[in-house]
Amino acid sequence: MNDADARPLRELLARNLAAAGHGEQWTRAVAQVPRHLFVPTFYEQDGTGRWSEVTIATPGYLENVYANRALTTQIKGNEPTSSSSEPGLMLSMLDALGAQAGQRVLEIGTGTGYNAALLSYVLGDASVTTVDVDPELTADAARRLADAGYRPSVHTGDGARGVPSHATFDRIIATCGMQSIPAAWVQQAADGAVIVVPIGWGLARITIEGGHATGRFLPQSAYFMARRTSRVRPRFDELEKEQPTVSDLRAQDALTRLEFPLGLALPGYRTCTWGGDDGGVMAVGIWTPDGSAATAGHDGSVRQAGPRKLWDVVERLGRQFEVAPQREDFGLTITPERQWAWWKTDEMGWDLPAVHFAG
Repeated sequence: MNDADARPLRELLARNLAAAGHGEQWTRAVAQVPRHLFVPTFYEQDGTGRWSEVTIATPGYLENVYANRALTTQIKGNEPTSSSSEPGLMLSMLDALGAQAGQRVLEIGTGTGYNAALLSYVLGDASVTTVDVDPELTADAARRLADAGYRPSVHTGDGARGVPSHATFDRIIATCGMQSIPAAWVQQAADGAVIVVPIGWGLARITIEGGHATGRFLPQSAYFMARRTSRVRPRFDELEKEQPTVSDLRAQDALTRLEFPLGLALPGYRTCTWGGDDGGVMAVGIWTPDGSAATAGHDGSVRQAGPRKLWDVVERLGRQFEVAPQREDFGLTITPERQWAWWKTDEMGWDLPAVHFAG
């Protein structure tokens, strides 16, 4: 592809991101780094759930690559497993990271390599280390980075372990959804280091001080593909054995309003809905990786089973947050003994789970 076709679209994207208030060093990187080299193909889903591949030969390919939108870049088993994040969200995270020349950065979740290219453009190759668990992704990313003129250190492995051979790091940024911050990241971070990481339905920015860490969530909503570990499927059939109770909450409205705090109180939770003949929602389901599950019907009936009574948690949060809370009112604290998220004060909150390694 002739870069002359892509450059005007790339520069327009950079101008739009600058107008939205993003930092000059990162918008300049967007104007220079060719995103199409890192996303030679992507996938779009139609109304039936079928995925189709979009390539350079597809009308509108370049316009989509240089739009401010996320692009699904890998499909396995009909499920998306990797993506190129929305550029505006990427720059929000890079702005929050605050990396400066001379600082060493670790990126968790190489993906296409585009974010590593932006970091390399601003900070230089020698300052950037990136890791991903998928060898197919890291091989493609390393090749594309080299084709674009960048050679950061690219590693294959479980990002939760960090990259100890390249520690210590002044900045750590994750581009995959996490349930908590791994101890290895804190251990491999320099004193005063900043970590920006998606947790639940938000973005946390924390600062390391003497082996401890604390910080707050950024205002914007965000949801990233989860770090790859074993998937847990809900066993809603088991709930038929449970005696129903009654909820005062409007189930679907409650799950929407409580989306963010539920991500902290019930790390890794997922939801689904069942539709009625009239096209409306008849019931919702919620489940967590520990095997707990619950369903709540439009008639108020609730069934739940497993180690945790999930709808009891929804009920408590529903009473606490009668309207959707502001993300920036939430924070995160890490000590060697404990890691917890909190609302307004760190004297109360929700313990976050320990990280289990992949493989």
